[in-house]
Amino acid sequence: MRTGVRITVVSISITQADDKCRRRFAPLSISSRPRVPYLSPRHGKPEQKERVMEHGQIAKINDWLLDQGLRGLVEADLLAGFCSRLRDAGIDIAQGAVFIDTLHPVLESQGFYWDADKTDEVEQQVYSRRESEDNAKRWRSSPFHFMSDNGLSELRIALDYQGEARFSILDDLRQEGHSDYLALIHRLGDKDAIGEMDSIYSRWSTRRPGGFAASDIEALRKLVPVLALGVKSATLRKIANALVEVYLGSDPGRRVLEGRIARGTVESIQTVLWYSDMENYTALSEAVHSSKLIAMLNDYSEAVISAVYGAGGDVLKLIGDGTLAIFNHTDQREAAAAALRARDDLLRRLSELNERRREDGQAITSVYVALHVGEVFYGNVGSDQRLDFTVIGPAVNEVCRISSTCRAVGHSFVVSQEFSTLLCEPDRSHFADLGPFQLKGVANAKRLYARKPD
Repeated sequence: MRTGVRITVVSISITQADDKCRRRFAPLSISSRPRVPYLSPRHGKPEQKERVMEHGQIAKINDWLLDQGLRGLVEADLLAGFCSRLRDAGIDIAQGAVFIDTLHPVLESQGFYWDADKTDEVEQQVYSRRESEDNAKRWRSSPFHFMSDNGLSELRIALDYQGEARFSILDDLRQEGHSDYLALIHRLGDKDAIGEMDSIYSRWSTRRPGGFAASDIEALRKLVPVLALGVKSATLRKIANALVEVYLGSDPGRRVLEGRIARGTVESIQTVLWYSDMENYTALSEAVHSSKLIAMLNDYSEAVISAVYGAGGDVLKLIGDGTLAIFNHTDQREAAAAALRARDDLLRRLSELNERRREDGQAITSVYVALHVGEVFYGNVGSDQRLDFTVIGPAVNEVCRISSTCRAVGHSFVVSQEFSTLLCEPDRSHFADLGPFQLKGVANAKRLYARKPD
């Protein structure tokens, strides 16, 4: 058990929290009076005369934070500019870090780290949902978890102690010559919380002999909330971008955020259309246990979507096991070539996926792909209460119908004649003419081509 550590705790509910802190941190000394002059636990004497940060300096930093927050400065640059201005104003910040949860399919939270010895860059670390177990362990061993458990908004710890600290971060900072540590939590209102993003966490440390001056702590109390507001604004902007891209696609998402949200706001485009679905999905859904079906669908959907995005396409809609995508390049021949690259990449991904699933004793399948080209309307369709940013038109129906012929013709990759005319001669020679097909719901027969076996 560590000894000699002095902790100063501030909280809105300090009366209730103090007993908990004493029990949990005993024999550590905890004070609920942070406004008294900082005393060195080692010598028990007041620190040297401090330099008081002037009101005008605080106002100047606040003005900068408000201006840059409104301009959309990203979190890392906000933190870097903030810390450098603190040092210019006489607060000897050695390290500053800000943490915030996010709403993202892959990421749980993110952290931004500034170090006085590395002022040319701010390190950004993201915490993935795939590592949620490790993330939870880090959280439980952090000062912020202790603060949350005890209803604290502020925790100050002197670093000139002997023995082992309660939190590993303190030992790391002490070994690097830091003398004082301040952790802050700024909570968002219930209506402003998005997912797990309900608080903004920050920590600040100094190498100043004797630790932070009382005036330093007062300045941080006034300034960090404004920094938190800027970080919140930047993070919400990222969340908006991530959500519209994940649920609408990158290009539709960009268009929506540009303001194209009115119902009926559409444009006519000539584009390459992709439609794919899993082979024998209906039979597999009956044979595969329900607990494994979603995982299987995710595996094959990820292979398709990654291949499409990797070649520059946009996925517009997931329909069960089906995927509708477009390749909306300026040059239609480039779009057709990109669609072919996506299908070739998909084959590689499917080969690796099936090998992995086969080794794990899981069911495997393949994916049918159809490519077509035509004029479609691209934009908002629906009602005032529910809109979909998608493509509509006869060509969309046709590419879906072309995909449905794959099983009948015994090929997993079929394209229309309109698409084949966009291909250069070497690529076109890899396709065999299947003849005309009468597609369901399509008035005129369509000539189709199948990719020859390699």
